[in-house]
Amino acid sequence: MTNTQPPTPDTRFFGHPRGLSTLFFTEMWERFSYYGTRALLIYFMTASVANGGLGFNVVKASAIYGMYTAMVYMLSLPGGWIADRFLGQRKAVMLGGVLIALGNAGLAIHSLATFYAGLGLVVLGTGLLKPNVSTIVGQIYPEGDQRRDAGFSIFYMGINLGAFLAPLICGYFGQNINWHIGFGVAAVGMVCGLIQYQLGGHHLGDAGLHPVKAATPEEAARQRLWLILGLGGGGAFVALGIILKVTGILPLSATSVSQAFGLILLLTVIVAFSWLLLFTHWEPVERKRLIAIFFLFLASTIFWSVFEQAGSTLSLFAQRNTQNVVLGYNYPPSWFQAMNSIFIFSFAPVFAWIWIRMGKHDPTSPTKFTIGLLFVGLGFAVLVPAATLSATGALVSPLWLVVTYFCHTVGELCLSPVGLSAMTKLAPARIAGMTMGLWFLSISVGNYLGGRASSLYESLPLPTLFGAVAGFAFVAAVVVAVLIRPINKLMGGVR
Repeated sequence: MTNTQPPTPDTRFFGHPRGLSTLFFTEMWERFSYYGTRALLIYFMTASVANGGLGFNVVKASAIYGMYTAMVYMLSLPGGWIADRFLGQRKAVMLGGVLIALGNAGLAIHSLATFYAGLGLVVLGTGLLKPNVSTIVGQIYPEGDQRRDAGFSIFYMGINLGAFLAPLICGYFGQNINWHIGFGVAAVGMVCGLIQYQLGGHHLGDAGLHPVKAATPEEAARQRLWLILGLGGGGAFVALGIILKVTGILPLSATSVSQAFGLILLLTVIVAFSWLLLFTHWEPVERKRLIAIFFLFLASTIFWSVFEQAGSTLSLFAQRNTQNVVLGYNYPPSWFQAMNSIFIFSFAPVFAWIWIRMGKHDPTSPTKFTIGLLFVGLGFAVLVPAATLSATGALVSPLWLVVTYFCHTVGELCLSPVGLSAMTKLAPARIAGMTMGLWFLSISVGNYLGGRASSLYESLPLPTLFGAVAGFAFVAAVVVAVLIRPINKLMGGVR
């Protein structure tokens, strides 16, 4: 007699598949590496040469910071495509981790050349690792498994565990002992992540193991051509920049390169969505869902342009305008970047419980995005009176930043894990990795815009700057609120 009973679901990791543990710690160590570098980057670049830094002014440092953090997420788009078509997500994650570790090792060397080379390797590695490890999370659950959203919330805890430890450990070593030791600690973290990923890979089954086969030999040939053109074009662009800089034929500054990169970023968004929506055959339901992804992309971009100023604008405010003392102990200003993760630990389980508890009344993704935009704007609105006080030359209480990080965390919990889950549910199966890359591309554009905003730190009155950022988020929240019902229809039953 044939057994028609469905297979027993894997519940070995807090009621979830055992493979979630492997992905949890892989992402935890990758985020430890990334946020360890981010915690130090703006401080290292603006520190004087006498204090071991690079001696850059705020405009130059902000341009480099914004471009670096934007490229980290921008390359998630080709990183997802390469995994979909050639490597499979599993190999892409491993290769990305190796490149990240090498990049952080480059930052640990006292040399301007290895500084830029290290940032470049981290960018390439994160582009391969970041979208694909998230895609694998969605693949370890059977279709229709109600645990998926909660699984992404647990996965998100891994992200924030790494983000919590990184500023405390790397920030301490970097700001109190030596900048390059701090970067070296970040490299060690990524190596730890790679070791446990390799050892725990068998728990993932077939998830992410094989790329999608091309439908025809002609399609396979076209994909190889695009890969060759992409790699060759990227390499030629970098080589041309180095030649122009070394020879002095065309003087290049961080600001001019950042502006050029902004145009490339805009063109990337236009080309990506044009290809998806205009030049690819989709079923009607798939096309509507891709349009919904476009609207969520815009909302996500605005959210991250505000939120990701944590490593730039908020870091400068923490260093220059805030009392970094508690109970008589002077702590590094980079430690403020751990506040977000502390609040995540406290409230992520609460939010996960609320979404499940609400059942069929659980707000849809566009509604949660609206709430996220409101709270991220509120975080900067809180800082307007603090900036007014600091304009007199006084150092303000650290509680102002604590409240800001609390508001930003509430917004993040309403948008980020929800967005990750929505991408896995809305994406057509044959472009799952690329769709996740689109999600990270929204973070890329947001990071770039946030870096441009931070370059105004010394040229605009802080109350004006913070008020403008808050107002930008509030207006976006109102627009998304108006569009909630149309976007829900486009999502075709996906919440």
